[in-house]
Amino acid sequence: MTGTYRALLCDLRSDQLLDVLPLQGVTLDDWIGKTGSASGTIPIPNAAMAARVRDAVEPARTALWIERGRDLWWGGIIWTANVASDARGFLAMQIQAGTFDSYLDHRRVFDTQTATGVDQFDLARSLVDYAQRAPGGDIGIEYDEQLSGVVRDRTYSRYDLPTIRDLLDQLGKVEGGFEWRIAVHRDPESGRRVKRLQLGHPVIHGGASDIVLDHPGPVLSYAWPVDGTQRANAWQSRGASTNSNQTSESTPLMSAELIADDDLAAGWPRLDGTSDYGTVVQQSVLDAHARADWQAARRPRTIPEITVALDRTPLSPALLGSVIRLRIRDLWWPKGLDERYRVVGLSITPPERGRPETARLYLEAA
Repeated sequence: MTGTYRALLCDLRSDQLLDVLPLQGVTLDDWIGKTGSASGTIPIPNAAMAARVRDAVEPARTALWIERGRDLWWGGIIWTANVASDARGFLAMQIQAGTFDSYLDHRRVFDTQTATGVDQFDLARSLVDYAQRAPGGDIGIEYDEQLSGVVRDRTYSRYDLPTIRDLLDQLGKVEGGFEWRIAVHRDPESGRRVKRLQLGHPVIHGGASDIVLDHPGPVLSYAWPVDGTQRANAWQSRGASTNSNQTSESTPLMSAELIADDDLAAGWPRLDGTSDYGTVVQQSVLDAHARADWQAARRPRTIPEITVALDRTPLSPALLGSVIRLRIRDLWWPKGLDERYRVVGLSITPPERGRPETARLYLEAA
């Protein structure tokens, strides 16, 4: 990797540094609400480098940290590696990694968990604790003791074998829920690399003041997609089967049917939507999921994206959750757009072979 970027390869459980290797063709992204990714190619020009790569890269066991200067810009787990030879005999390893939350996709609940009147943040932390208490399960995810003020009753059955990731996502997406991610940073005093469970109710916020971005200016380009395919104004959600008698027909728990009469009165066609929660057995929980899904489907989020030149404005992945003030004046916005947006995702393209360093920011209305 060129410039000020470095790729650190570490043992996932202990975070012991294994090696620092060159990484070419790097792409990396991070998100609120879904797993981020990083990819790149490790050149293998000789036998010595081949031995180093062989010792350091073990998919599902090796952590990848990407630094810019002394700041950690990305952290996650290498899940796939592919050694390939080209027609001239040059070797390279292509790697794909996911942010540390991807680990929770590979952990399941094997013991029934029950909580009554527990703050949803504590419930989320207890799921992470469950994953990390198991022998070999501690990868060093830390958290604070902040509360959301919203309490939940939940039972997670071992017979459903749910993943920790799915339970966290379901818990966060219910009515009155929260956002979560595993953020990374370097401790300013000790210098150690930190993986921290970040929780935000109702959303994750970051940054004390707005960052102003202009087009024309540091904003090189933008895209403004509008998607009606996921829109729905009538909704019903389906839960677990309520019939324990195997000799009769099984029927699932159903939420109340939700219809946006004001949308229909305003001239919108009826658009139906559904969602499935096969492990939910409580009517109140299913209804809360249905209301949250219905509200999201009635007004689907428009996620505009902007591409910013990093040499013209000081941005970093720590911007996730922060609010920017976007100002655009062009043919589409002849009177000028001047609105505030929250950053919910970003993709970094490091400089390489004359390619400028850019960041693509994904936004939602603040």
